[in-house]
Amino acid sequence: MKIAVVGLGVAGSYLVRRLSMLGYEVRGFERQPLESFKAICAWGTSRNAMKQLLRNVDFDFDDFLLHLGGKLTLDNGARTSDIPLKGLCTYDKASLEVELARGLDVAYGSPAELEYLLKRFDLVVDATGVTRALLPRPSSDEVVPCFEYRMRYLNGKPYDDFYVRIFSRWTGYLWYFPLGEDEAYLGAGDMQSNQVREVNSFSKRHGGEVVVKVGKAVRITPPELSQPIVSGKVVGVGESVGTVYPMLGEGIVPSLECAELFVENIDDLDSYVQKVLERFKPFADVYRMVKLRQRGELSLLKHMPLLMRCYRYMKEREDRFGMTIRYSDLQLILEA
Repeated sequence: MKIAVVGLGVAGSYLVRRLSMLGYEVRGFERQPLESFKAICAWGTSRNAMKQLLRNVDFDFDDFLLHLGGKLTLDNGARTSDIPLKGLCTYDKASLEVELARGLDVAYGSPAELEYLLKRFDLVVDATGVTRALLPRPSSDEVVPCFEYRMRYLNGKPYDDFYVRIFSRWTGYLWYFPLGEDEAYLGAGDMQSNQVREVNSFSKRHGGEVVVKVGKAVRITPPELSQPIVSGKVVGVGESVGTVYPMLGEGIVPSLECAELFVENIDDLDSYVQKVLERFKPFADVYRMVKLRQRGELSLLKHMPLLMRCYRYMKEREDRFGMTIRYSDLQLILEA
């Protein structure tokens, strides 16, 4: 079977390595040139989950580790909470993605037209993330605009560890993620399009040197609302089909889990679709909760079953999320 993997980000770079190791004839395509390849993201994830997933491709996640957190300061604008961490970290995402594809049949600086791909490959994987370049557009699609600086602090950092400030009515949040000794990612995503203002305000207060400035969007629509997942010979994997946790905007681990589902069901795409919908069904609950809060309709009494499902989902997966999940912190979030 000849397989094209389009997009060599989180899911795509993993898949070209994973499928090649399994003996498939795989060719990867990435529109960014190798010499200027960027992995636009805050680079935060769970060390526990990443170590386990990367064993499938004989990579040691710790080779790319930048900062292993001890606490995350959660700020709702009125009060804060220090959340004990259980593996939340930052890593060199760009280097990992490049190394996963190194030595394999990949073409950088190549956007790859769909007509060309369909003629030459038996299966085409759309791993293009938020752009969803090859699959038809879903009837319901929602993306959050994001803006980010890579900062360098030579005269002291504003925080030694992770910091997140939630915006009113959950329209988004601002993040500060350490990247080792004196650098950090400072960014924000906001449905009200105030992300640039929020980042610049933080930067003005705390100083530091802007090393890199980037902007992109994140899809928060869950797989249930991101269909079709398969269209003819085109199969979506990762963020292109909504594998981003809507409350956190975190899609690294879910996208790799989605890639594994594809590998396990590559000979039965109907089964793959069902497995994706089943695995990420809780994301639909979280998405609904977020939208209710944004509209000012979330009621503790009326929606308690929904709230508790979302809370239990994270509580049962503390290692996966890399942090201690406490009901008191959910209350702090609900107050935002």
